[in-house]
Amino acid sequence: MMNSNLKLSSRDRAVLMKTPFLSGLSGNSLVRMLATMSVTSLPTRKSIFREGEDADAFYCVLNGYVRLYRLNREGREADIRICAPGDTFAECLLYGGNKYRYHAQTAETATVARFELQAVREMAEQEKDIAKAVMTSLSRHLLTTMECVANDRLHTAPQRVANYILTRCPVDGGPAAIRLPFQKSLLAGMLGLAPEALSRAFSTLRKTGVTVRGRVIQVGDVQALREV
Repeated sequence: MMNSNLKLSSRDRAVLMKTPFLSGLSGNSLVRMLATMSVTSLPTRKSIFREGEDADAFYCVLNGYVRLYRLNREGREADIRICAPGDTFAECLLYGGNKYRYHAQTAETATVARFELQAVREMAEQEKDIAKAVMTSLSRHLLTTMECVANDRLHTAPQRVANYILTRCPVDGGPAAIRLPFQKSLLAGMLGLAPEALSRAFSTLRKTGVTVRGRVIQVGDVQALREV
């Protein structure tokens, strides 16, 4: 079941206002932007849009996770991105065509903010700070994409997994533990790995003291993991 008439909670508003798309706006520009927005609650594995459909909106994840992926002719899925709270997606279509280029589906129960593409286009033509906000968001996506491509080409699968763990470790040395906020299949997609490649990477990291039990990852020695 979908609820498209939700009010923006204080927590969701805080997430929204930290996005590059809105963080630089204030006054009338912010009011106008929020006026184009609707907040929607979606169940797990709910399609938000499909590749090839007419594009009429872009989105910001307020809570939960959203998968962006493509399908080939044989039905094989390839994750493009896993969007977490605060991430926006499909805003590239503000000036990049009128069809969605991939599928978007909730990975779990999620709340998203929906912005009308045409309304934002018109506001960007009228107000300089809104145009700047759009450029800031698109530039952020471009830089992130370039970083992802570089990491995929420079790092092995175990190194990608190690880097993910290290960026979330609470200490610089000694033992530590982190809890994945989602299923390991989503982590695989986030790191550009097939699920079986992720399993092999965790097996390789066992020699550095990394063990996995459900969503909990135990690290025997953070410093040793840095040397992978």
